[in-house]
Amino acid sequence: MFTYRPTAKGPVYVPGAKVAIPATPPPVKAPPVPGGGKAKPKIFRTVFHQNSKYRDFVTGIVPEVGAGAGAGTRFVVTVGKLYEAAEHAMTPDGASLLIIDEINRGPAVQIFGGSIVAIEGDKRLDPKGTPGSDTQYFDLLDPTTGKSKEYALPADLFILAAMNQADTSVEALDVAFLRRWSTYRLDPSRAVLEQHFGLSAPIPAPPAVPGAAKDVFSAAVRAWEAVNRRIALGRGAEFQIGHGVLMLGPPPLTGNVAEATSYIREGWKTIRAHIDEVFFGDVRGTAATLNVVKNGPAHVYKLEERMFADEPRVELTGPDPVPDGLLYKLLLAVAEP
Repeated sequence: MFTYRPTAKGPVYVPGAKVAIPATPPPVKAPPVPGGGKAKPKIFRTVFHQNSKYRDFVTGIVPEVGAGAGAGTRFVVTVGKLYEAAEHAMTPDGASLLIIDEINRGPAVQIFGGSIVAIEGDKRLDPKGTPGSDTQYFDLLDPTTGKSKEYALPADLFILAAMNQADTSVEALDVAFLRRWSTYRLDPSRAVLEQHFGLSAPIPAPPAVPGAAKDVFSAAVRAWEAVNRRIALGRGAEFQIGHGVLMLGPPPLTGNVAEATSYIREGWKTIRAHIDEVFFGDVRGTAATLNVVKNGPAHVYKLEERMFADEPRVELTGPDPVPDGLLYKLLLAVAEP
């Protein structure tokens, strides 16, 4: 999402180059930002949460901190991220990309307020800052004068919002709000993991006993895929866990089985915690997602029936956390069809 990682200072390894380790690192290119080739692009970021308000995003009145004793309460007009990004996009050769993370974790419609009518592309000012017949204005407080004024959004303001549809801590997004966006769905990708671990496609069935690091990685990817398939069936596709859960930095591709197991262990902890949360209170759902068969000898976990207060109960038993010596066995059991 328009992010990049600068090259480390000092010599770096460049595979395939005439000089594999050059004296100086290659130049780092700035991240791509939309804006029609404008010379002054700038990225703005914000995160929505339960306490996010219109005044934090557009403009609004707040008490001034440290105004002085005895002078009475003083107020100032805040400048929110949307207003700040829009103002920069109106400067000569300016363009703004506003990134909103977790947009559905705050009251989005209230946070956008009147600006909701102006965010669509055909409701903006034109590239020269001139209003058209369809330009939509909304009222806001001018941070300079403190008075209300009509405001329209510029053409070179781009808004990118991200969310997990299953996570709505406040309320579901309003349909009228949603249709003002062009949506793009990001699904868990096996191909990304194949590339990350250097695995061939399709991934071959791993052996019963791992002989190399790639056997562990193959088992992990197949288990992750099986877990997501069962989550989608039992809870819904939006509750699947992304491929990033297994991408914990560069993998030890030339390492041994122990190093690969140690790498995968952290990702598996997150996968198990995700399963427990998605199927909270549903022991059989958790067991089914982990592919546990009652008293199955090939599985690390067991689904056992017990009596409590003269009533039958089911309990999922097994080591927690799973030791490295059993992790590969668990991955194979989970990945079994």
